[in-house]
Amino acid sequence: MQDKDIIKKDNDAFMFNDEDIVNNKNSDKAPWKIIISDDDEEVHIITKLVLSDYIFDDRKIECISAYSGEETKRLIEENPDTAIIFLDVVMEEEDSGLKVAEYIRKKLKNNFVRIILRTGQPGKAPEQKVIMEYEINDYKEKTELTAKKLFTSVTVALRSYRDLKALDKTKSVMELIIKSSECLFEVKSVKEYVSNIFSKILEKMELDKNALFLRLSDKEALPEEFYVLAGTGKFKKSIGKSDRAICSGEICNSLRIAFKEKKNIFIGDAYIGYIPSKKGTKNFLYITGCRKMSELDKNLIQIFSTNLSIAFENINLARDIIDTQKDVILALGEVVGSLSVGTNNHVRRVAEYSEVIAKKYGLNKSEQELLKVASPMHDLGKIGIPDSILNKKDVLTEDEYIIIKKHSGIGYDILKKSHRDILLAAGIMARQHHERWDGNGYPQGLKGNEIHIFGRIICLADVFDALIHQRPYKEAWDIDKVKAYIKKERGFHFDPDIVDIFFENVEKFISISKKYKENDEKK
Repeated sequence: MQDKDIIKKDNDAFMFNDEDIVNNKNSDKAPWKIIISDDDEEVHIITKLVLSDYIFDDRKIECISAYSGEETKRLIEENPDTAIIFLDVVMEEEDSGLKVAEYIRKKLKNNFVRIILRTGQPGKAPEQKVIMEYEINDYKEKTELTAKKLFTSVTVALRSYRDLKALDKTKSVMELIIKSSECLFEVKSVKEYVSNIFSKILEKMELDKNALFLRLSDKEALPEEFYVLAGTGKFKKSIGKSDRAICSGEICNSLRIAFKEKKNIFIGDAYIGYIPSKKGTKNFLYITGCRKMSELDKNLIQIFSTNLSIAFENINLARDIIDTQKDVILALGEVVGSLSVGTNNHVRRVAEYSEVIAKKYGLNKSEQELLKVASPMHDLGKIGIPDSILNKKDVLTEDEYIIIKKHSGIGYDILKKSHRDILLAAGIMARQHHERWDGNGYPQGLKGNEIHIFGRIICLADVFDALIHQRPYKEAWDIDKVKAYIKKERGFHFDPDIVDIFFENVEKFISISKKYKENDEKK
């Protein structure tokens, strides 16, 4: 029986029902792109009919038709922002669809598009084999896809695509922010900094490209004009000028509120970063397009705002830069910590534990400070791990465990490009904090002193904190149970010398743990 016969046979199942597809308001946003790859015209007609009124996240659907494997390859190259491909297996060849899937993943390196295999001849491509070998996201027999099931498949796939793109955007912005931290040592002017970094961050975060960095000439009061230190978009023409026109209407009202409250604020569609300098001047970062930003994106903007203030300050004051770097790195660590439930203060506690161990171990003061400052970045790689795994309440499956283990490599890959001591130290800890003294850790399987001392210290500090505090998958352990575990793992999981230091200073660890409680823990 041919595909066309199967579809005709189940025509009733494909009929559009009002209750199947939610018809939301019209939207001006760019539509989600879906490629329908099938050599049967009727499949295209029915799919388009069912999805004609579909809207997800205020965006409609744009269906793009392909009738062969080769045409599908061309269209996905021309439309790399395609969210979903409904892919038939048998077209000009019996395995055309599988060749397309392999081409997309291996040749184009496109891991974002969701591939839903649709076939009327399941015997040609057994489901289990296809899912495992071809990185297919879903598998449907054509007789299964009623209007309601098609709606469900599209919705699930779009949610996944949206979340993957958001995660990739966050990773890219973090890389830019880290890069901007390196640039702070070399930047010669705020204008240079803005042109190199600012515009890229705004573009990555899909924010309004019209942004301002302003200085007040009067330290005590809000004047009638601002001096424009830097600007993008329509404000470029105002750089280096005192522009009275800026201090009017909505912009001025927002700046007045930030000035009065003396803090960073989100108001309406705008973010205003309040940046006072040590010389007493008041500076402001003004960005629009923030109304629908996620909390994580808001944190990133505030981190960038902090970096911008550093660029404005005297870059020759090395101590000030180092101190600010500490704040930025801690903030980044806390942003990553906020991805997992109940770990907002995790990086603060681990930094304090690590400092205690480093002092007792005999590291010099610069090494102690480097370890403490860089340690909040040890879990940076978790930005690349789905929330569904980070916050899973049950024991991870084998596949999920494989995924979460990748965070050590992700964090290291982000940090290794730097030549700064702090970020290089952070890279070591990101990569080695799950290595074990006995060589059974990951990702490198290092053993004993092959593990950097920073990796050995952060390993015990990280495990202690994870055990003594609640996680989505476990309750907090009492201190006696924690001590028993660490004692048992002396010489196996942990460096014996570091375990001895822990037991000599366990009361300090407990005090630090209590000092930086999670918000939902009992006082």
